[in-house]
Amino acid sequence: MQVVPLSGVTGAYAAGKLPGITGPADIMQTAAPARGSFPEIVGKAVKDAIATMRNGEQVAASGLQGKATAQEVVQATMSAELTVQAVSAVRDKLVNAYLDIMRMPI
Repeated sequence: MQVVPLSGVTGAYAAGKLPGITGPADIMQTAAPARGSFPEIVGKAVKDAIATMRNGEQVAASGLQGKATAQEVVQATMSAELTVQAVSAVRDKLVNAYLDIMRMPI
């Protein structure tokens, strides 16, 4: 059986390995703040998004070959879909911020 890896604190919460964590609000308080420069943080986020998308594609292909269960395929697909939505939202915010800066009087 292939296990779809979950990352960070959310993966530990989903696996039931964090006693005392009762919901997403507790996870946000438990997660350590990101450290580093803005380009490093954005670069890591982009690499994580690409890895999630590739994992979704691999699990979907494994499902078509009968090597992955339907649950694993659905989990990988939903993870990839959430990643696309998050990346789109961030892109929209960046474009709006750029447009706001361009509208500022000099």
